[in-house]
Amino acid sequence: MLPPNTRRSLPMALLRAREVIMAHFRPMLARHDITEQQWRVLRVLAEAGPLEATELANRASILPPSLTRIIKAMEERQFISRDKVKNDGRRALLAISPAGLALIEDLSPERIAIYDAIERRYGAEQHEHLLDLLESLIQSESSENQT
Repeated sequence: MLPPNTRRSLPMALLRAREVIMAHFRPMLARHDITEQQWRVLRVLAEAGPLEATELANRASILPPSLTRIIKAMEERQFISRDKVKNDGRRALLAISPAGLALIEDLSPERIAIYDAIERRYGAEQHEHLLDLLESLIQSESSENQT
């Protein structure tokens, strides 16, 4: 049996969809000298609060070796801080700093405008439906991999 045409391949379709959507955000990030991965780290830490590196890598969909480099660059720019876990000096918690929160706040109007434009293009109902389908796919696969 031949593999599906790349136009109907789920991995390829998801990658193409990601590229289409990220093309809207990349100029905003580039103007602030922030990579997509750094932006994901900031967003996750702003939403979740302090996290250990392993959990942060998982939530931000970043490979741990890449996260190590990202953390270093973001600490140098004072966007995040690292604090030792009480009673366990080997573990550290990463947290967004006031400068990181300020960056998210500064980009918020443009980010919201981009999201609004995308939603208007596809319609709120279809946008929500797509997010529901993707979340269902993620949950289904996560459950399958845990059994």
